[in-house]
Amino acid sequence: MNDENRFDDDNPLRAPARDTGYETDEFEPRRRSPIGVFFRILGGLFAVGMVVAVAGVVAAFVYVSVLSETLPEIDILSDYEPEVTTRVHAGDGSLIAEFAAERRIFVPIEMIPENVRLAFLAAEDKSFYEHMGVDPKGIVRAAISNIDNYRRGRRLEGASTITQQVAKNFLLDSEQRYERKIKEQLLALRIEEAFTKDEILELYLNEIYLGNGSYGVAAAALNYFGKPLAELTLDEAAYLAALPKGPSNYHPVRQYDRAVERRNWVLARMEENGFASPV
Repeated sequence: MNDENRFDDDNPLRAPARDTGYETDEFEPRRRSPIGVFFRILGGLFAVGMVVAVAGVVAAFVYVSVLSETLPEIDILSDYEPEVTTRVHAGDGSLIAEFAAERRIFVPIEMIPENVRLAFLAAEDKSFYEHMGVDPKGIVRAAISNIDNYRRGRRLEGASTITQQVAKNFLLDSEQRYERKIKEQLLALRIEEAFTKDEILELYLNEIYLGNGSYGVAAAALNYFGKPLAELTLDEAAYLAALPKGPSNYHPVRQYDRAVERRNWVLARMEENGFASPV
């Protein structure tokens, strides 16, 4: 190699040395503050969380959309013709026999006394005339109450509205599955769009099973108290409203104390919600 091509201090082609700012040849990295590192990590976690949240929302939307395609039609509610009890009477009008697969007496909503309607609303769905079929406030309220109920070993509260119960009783099975609960809520929204509140309540009060072979409030009034709906006292109406959660748990003879306790709970709820005056 020729001497003129060598890169030495006198060679004009040699690139000038850069001033590194350090007195030594060793590279010393800059130190980052702990606060800066913390915010960088926090920002990264937030970004990851946003991606996961968006993916979850998209997945939930797709799942609900697919599930909606499998829902039963609600037309059956418009054509509701319940099986009623067939009665055979003697010439003098006395009852000889009754024949029925389900002991039921259908009663239009306008013939159901107010104390009966209010008792069931207090016990099952106090916001029935306010929500859209699903009650978000009721869900949150039940979740908070169930924390204490679980700790005390008490029965957990449900958050199903009366409309959801109509959807379950008429259109779905009773199996306790997460998927069925979602279907129940979706159907409730559709039912609320197609029917008035009074029509929904009429379906509920005539279909609900209240024990002792009684389907609907009219049959229950006769079976438990031997009287028509119009003659029920407030205490008797409250007892009927205590039964949907488990008729066998509040049998008037075998579970007398529990039945009275549950009935008193319904009465207290009625007073609390302004449905009845304190005694």
